[in-house]
Amino acid sequence: MRRADRLFRLLLELRRGRVVTARELARRLEVSERTVYRDVADLSASGVPIAGAAGVGYRLTGFELPPLMFDREEVEALVLGARTAEAWGDAVLAGAARSALAKIEAVLPRGRERLVEETRIYVPARDEPRGERLPLGDLRRAIRDRRKVALDYRDEAGRASERSVRPLALAFYPPVWLLVAWCELRINFRNFRLDRMVAAAVSDESFVDEPGRTLADYLRQVEEEIAAWRARDRACGGGTPQSSP
Repeated sequence: MRRADRLFRLLLELRRGRVVTARELARRLEVSERTVYRDVADLSASGVPIAGAAGVGYRLTGFELPPLMFDREEVEALVLGARTAEAWGDAVLAGAARSALAKIEAVLPRGRERLVEETRIYVPARDEPRGERLPLGDLRRAIRDRRKVALDYRDEAGRASERSVRPLALAFYPPVWLLVAWCELRINFRNFRLDRMVAAAVSDESFVDEPGRTLADYLRQVEEEIAAWRARDRACGGGTPQSSP
């Protein structure tokens, strides 16, 4: 990666508004922490207002980047994401996807305004349940508002259970939508298929992040499971790790 591109990506990471450590920046940019320290120092010396320090973290303060130019591959990536949301999301996501594409077309410079229309990448919906027939909208709002959800759930064998969960994230494994949650029945993280939810009622009860029960904890646990599985697989074979309800 060219240094100019790396510095630009560093600015994009910092402009998200939250404090991020040099270690995390190094991981995202695939460079050493020493390179991050040097790049941050160079940006600061050039007048970019970066607050923070080594060992604490960094963030931008009062700095805005100019509008970005999309190249063809970036437009195709955006179109793919938007058309996936339109085909497999609920009505709200589908409408937002169409609106986003219209906005992208509107800001493309002269000579590139037809890139969206000319992108020949499509995501047709299949016969499996689309987001509109799933509690996708309710769960998205529950995640945003940090509200607990009461689930009437059926597992793969059709066994029924009632769960109270803390919704953390939604994941899409075509054609299946999954809810990543902290299950208060199992006292652990669980993945729930939306098409196996008989009912999903968003509660008035809110929740706050607690150590060991956050999305970051879940992702760290998944990474550890994958690393352990790969180590076992290299030694004697094995199966893909997964969390079951």
